[in-house]
Amino acid sequence: MKHILGRKVGMTSVFRADGSAEPVTVIAAGPCQVVDVKTPDRDGYEAVVLGFEDAKFKHTSKPMRGRFERLGVAPKAVLREVRISPGALKVGDTVSVAAFGIGDRVDVTGFSKGKGFAGIIKRWNGSGGGASHGSMIHRQPASNGDTNAAKSVKGSRRPGHLGVERVTVQNLEVIATDAQRNLLLVRGAVPGARHGLVLVRPSVKAKTETALRA
Repeated sequence: MKHILGRKVGMTSVFRADGSAEPVTVIAAGPCQVVDVKTPDRDGYEAVVLGFEDAKFKHTSKPMRGRFERLGVAPKAVLREVRISPGALKVGDTVSVAAFGIGDRVDVTGFSKGKGFAGIIKRWNGSGGGASHGSMIHRQPASNGDTNAAKSVKGSRRPGHLGVERVTVQNLEVIATDAQRNLLLVRGAVPGARHGLVLVRPSVKAKTETALRA
């Protein structure tokens, strides 16, 4: 199973066999435990619930305590459900970086860095007004549409909160794995700040390319 949760450690560079340097992101991935398995007979769909990072029993809510006790697994701090066929997986199984190989293509999902309140120039890459003396409009928003609407038009690009959005970077190459230290090195940058939670899964584009070649 090539779905795993992890924390972004940071970026570095590694050298390939031909001497070229590749920028990589180091992800402390797993190990993750299969906390629950969804079946069509019971739940109406197939999925696997992964648990990441142990949690203290006293820090777990009462509903979650009952759920962990019913499933017979240790409390986990992070739970994520992935819509895949469980196959031979069962509750209690462990998923590690050993499932990934060099050259695999993956999609990495995380939350972008928060940048607070931002204007349209920074948030939407607006062009702004004239920069010369006397313009009086440099980084201000332009017209907001119909003035008779008595409200901001839905979907208009206005100032507001920037960042902390779910972002997926697709088709990244796995450069190296370290099963002993639970490290996964992928080429390029992944969303989020250091220690941010990320989900690594098989690339959708790689599946499409394989289907087209077939």
